[in-house]
This record gives sequence, structure tokens and C-alpha cells, in this order.
Amino acid sequence: MFRGFNAVSIDAKGRLALPSRYRQAVAAISGNQLVITLNPLDRCLWLYPLPAWQVIEEKLSQLSDFDKQSRRTKQMMRGHATECELDGHGRVLLPGKLREFAGLKRDGVLLGQSNKFELWDEAAWNKQRDEWLGQLDEDREAVSSALRDLAL
Repeated sequence: MFRGFNAVSIDAKGRLALPSRYRQAVAAISGNQLVITLNPLDRCLWLYPLPAWQVIEEKLSQLSDFDKQSRRTKQMMRGHATECELDGHGRVLLPGKLREFAGLKRDGVLLGQSNKFELWDEAAWNKQRDEWLGQLDEDREAVSSALRDLAL
């Protein structure tokens, strides 16, 4: 559903204008309701349409609190989950603590990831992307079997 790379700006009030090509789909899927949370694996944010978040929340609730990694993942994702709504101009206010976590200032990158968006600080994304590409170049033999079987 959501795919693609988008350069975005965050205004002085901490608002992100969702690119117009996604607005109609978000409105149809969720009535402009989004949930924003931190990504527990990378320094970026995840933005879910509310129904997609509800699926994730159900999956999280099935994880055991007695498994430390599961408990931490639930604490991070659910504990930072913030319901937001796109305004009439297609903007969403990004909570200050989440902007701080992801290092978001003005220039960002929004990546469509099928059921959600990833929001990165542009400089952090460029650095991380280059690092990942460098790792692939260095060790092509270490590619997981799942990726070797993927026909692109």
C-alpha cells in the first residue's frame, strides 16, 4: 500500500505534511487517524494508520511479559504510541519526545513500508543507508538464505 521515498519538511511547530499522494489512502483506511511510535530497532519513527496499528497492538499483546526482549519491545512501542489526526492541510503534529528520539529537526525522509511509514532525519537516513549499502558490498556471502531466495 505505502511505498516510496519522500523528502519531507517538519515545520517550526513540529508538524509533518504527509505527501499528497498518500493522503487519500490514509483518509480512506483510517479516517485520518494515525498512531506514531518509535522504532525499537532504529532511530526513526513509525507512522501507522489506526487500523494497521490495531493489528500490531494485538500482536504485541500476544508476546510474553516473561521474555525480556518481548517485554521491552512492548514497552517501547506501546509506551510511546501516540494517536494523532491529520488536519485539514494533511499535517500531523509529531510529539516532541518522539521528534527528539529520532533527531528530527527540519529535513526528513518518509519511507513507505507497506502498512506503515518510517520517518527519519534526512542526515541520519543518508548515513544509515550508506552504512547498510557498504555492509552489503563488503560481505555478499553473508546474505541470509531468505534474501538469497528472494527473486527481484
